[in-house]
Amino acid sequence: MSVSLYRVKFARTILLMQLVTFVVISALFAVYDLSWGGSALAGGLAAWLPNVLFMIFAWRHHAGHEVTGRLAWTFATGEALKVLVTVLTMIVALGVFKAALLPLGLAWLSVLIVQIVAPAVINNKG
Repeated sequence: MSVSLYRVKFARTILLMQLVTFVVISALFAVYDLSWGGSALAGGLAAWLPNVLFMIFAWRHHAGHEVTGRLAWTFATGEALKVLVTVLTMIVALGVFKAALLPLGLAWLSVLIVQIVAPAVINNKG
């Protein structure tokens, strides 16, 4: 298996783990209150959607190919895109849909924790 293909599968695995995390958390909050479930879903999306967009951006700019001088600018642009999408998603969730802060924040943090912990778990497993 090529290194580039391995990186794509690795990234997809982490994104899938994040998706499952916030969907499960949203379902658990929805048992308590449906609006809390929606708030948790919005919080999870605020963390997951920017990661998906960053991965698409990186794949389109051939992140698995040889390193050039543009790599730092591509990474910085992708990170700026992530921050912008996160802020916009949070503004929409809190301002427009009046999401509850506790489930939104917990789901958002959970997805970020999975982003940090999942690579270590996947690497130790394989």
